[in-house]
Amino acid sequence: MRVEVVPRDPETVATPLMVVLVASDRPFEELGALDRMAGGVLGRAVRAGDFRGRKGDRVLGYGDDREGPDRVLFLGVGHSASLTGEGLRRAGGSAVRAAEDHRVSSLALCPDHLGGAADSSRVQAAAEGLVLASWRFAELVSPDHRDGGEALAESDGATDAGDRGGTGGGTDVGDERTPPPVEAAVLVGRRAAPWEEPVRIGHAFAEGENLARTLQARPGNVATPSHLAAEAERIAAEVGLECEILGPGEMEAERMGALLSVARGSREEPRLIVLRHRGGDGGAPPLVLVGKGLTFDAGGISLKPAKGMEDMKYDMSGGAAVLGAMLAAGRLGLAANVTAVVPSSENLPGGSATKPGDVVRSRAGRTIEVINTDAEGRLILADALHYAAGWNPAAIVDCATLTGACVIALGHHRSALLGNDETLLAELRAAGDRAAEPCWPLPLDGAYRRQLKSEVADLKNVGGRPAGTITAACFLSEFTGSAPWAHLDIAGTAYGKPKKPYLRHGPAGVPCRLLLEWVRERAGR
Repeated sequence: MRVEVVPRDPETVATPLMVVLVASDRPFEELGALDRMAGGVLGRAVRAGDFRGRKGDRVLGYGDDREGPDRVLFLGVGHSASLTGEGLRRAGGSAVRAAEDHRVSSLALCPDHLGGAADSSRVQAAAEGLVLASWRFAELVSPDHRDGGEALAESDGATDAGDRGGTGGGTDVGDERTPPPVEAAVLVGRRAAPWEEPVRIGHAFAEGENLARTLQARPGNVATPSHLAAEAERIAAEVGLECEILGPGEMEAERMGALLSVARGSREEPRLIVLRHRGGDGGAPPLVLVGKGLTFDAGGISLKPAKGMEDMKYDMSGGAAVLGAMLAAGRLGLAANVTAVVPSSENLPGGSATKPGDVVRSRAGRTIEVINTDAEGRLILADALHYAAGWNPAAIVDCATLTGACVIALGHHRSALLGNDETLLAELRAAGDRAAEPCWPLPLDGAYRRQLKSEVADLKNVGGRPAGTITAACFLSEFTGSAPWAHLDIAGTAYGKPKKPYLRHGPAGVPCRLLLEWVRERAGR
């Protein structure tokens, strides 16, 4: 989606749809010019008691055939003092859904009525909401099935700032009710001139996360390890990053036995992807982002049940989020040295696959007894983390769809957060809150480490059912060296059925924007 800033009176802007955000605590008379253009629908609704500016209130009017908007949608967002960035993000998403309802491909969003609540952070969030809501995955739909528009997945629930269920269109491929994509938006207002920079940032953040969602959505026969590597090379060329790809031979030379053990059952070769953004001082240690890139996880010999296995294409969600973050970091030229590492493989039950009971040797030299081959993500991350720790990083943050136990503990609302540095953990929690990709800390201490004790090797790859998310993080902590390190388990948040108007069912791109908020804060914004 293209997003522009237009510092003009909103009633003078020609657009098929003008969405006007209305605060419940500010005089509605401020919107008199727009209301008159729309036939006075707002004033009548206010007098009837049908519109009070509450979240979800809405009233639609039509232009008077003069220059200006064809349609004006007044959208309530609640009290301006309690309006958060997430409220503006959701409002931006609702604006795109309204455009889809009316089958128009562009819109204008006007937050003038919010007054001082339309500050830079909230304007950034509004831009994110617009761009995130415009995403849809239709690249594998045949042209003769696109005549009625690409399929949309419904977004149920209504939780904030004009949210409502549905996307305002059909849900079947080829359904004539399905609207065309919304390709352009403008943020318009009398005081819009200072919005250029926050809109630029919000657009880049959302485009990075949309890339992550696209990579997540691609099926396992498309998004293979070599495909992710090719995407990394494309990103590097587009925004000026350094790119290095390690294949099986280079991994053998690096002694990455844990990573290679996971790939043995597949004909697809593994890849270790490294991207570098050098935006900080030349000698400054990097911030390292590590993302699990397991492009399909059948469980290996410890085969998963068939039901729902198609969703295991999402097991590379951490790697996708990291690649999206690097796209945005390069595009924005963030003033920090940032390095991404994405270990990528498949996990299939081939004749040469690693078996339960096998012992493999990691890059760190530690031997690992593989109790369950479906606990493979921690194996590929172990070698990637140890590789990254050798660069003397300022901090390492890894993200992975690692444990089903995380979903049991926190559901689909928060990612789990564990690590060895309280300052880093606090930074990530704050970044998650700003991005509306919240996380929650879990303990990490020696009592849990004892569950990984092996009788035949240095440690086991699983510690049993109790505290599964914590013992998985304990396993990873064995390979991070002395670096400040944090782990985000995104098993419950990376994909699903989010009740947010700027998301669709399926991939969410989490925690791409969280990582970007953290890097940007470390870079001094």
